[in-house]
Amino acid sequence: MKKIEEYVRSIPDFPEPGIIFRDVTSILQDADGLKLAIDSMQDCLKDVDVDVIVGAESRGFIFGMPIAYNLHKPFVLVRKKGKLPCDTISREYDLEYGTATIEMHKDSIKPGQKVAIIDDLIATGGTIEAAAKMVEELGGEVVKIVFLMELAGLKGREKLAGYDVSSVICYDGK
Repeated sequence: MKKIEEYVRSIPDFPEPGIIFRDVTSILQDADGLKLAIDSMQDCLKDVDVDVIVGAESRGFIFGMPIAYNLHKPFVLVRKKGKLPCDTISREYDLEYGTATIEMHKDSIKPGQKVAIIDDLIATGGTIEAAAKMVEELGGEVVKIVFLMELAGLKGREKLAGYDVSSVICYDGK
């Protein structure tokens, strides 16, 4: 059986020279790779008491939804601003060149619920830090954050220092 790292396609010099792009689509396009990714991420939750799974747009949906389904837990969407139809809360966060805003429905997390946040990749950590703050604003407790891949050179874990963070694959660079 292949290791999960063997399913990741690495593309040098994309989007700019010196960067190695870690492509998640190569995992999704292989049934064994997809199963291994979901199972490996779900394994990070095996000893965690969790009530709700939260996934960040868009690849957090891909990985978070099957985990929620397997664990028989509700799934909550974190979306880009303006994409959710009901009352929302929002949080702005910094990007490399500018800012972005994400939102959640105000009724998606109940006070006291234990929440696991799922996403494909941690780079600088801004998106998931914003998602975690919204969960807390709604009265939830972030008990675990799980990523498939981590780019350790971008130090996103530092932004999430107060949380229990796991990644299945960790790359040293950016």
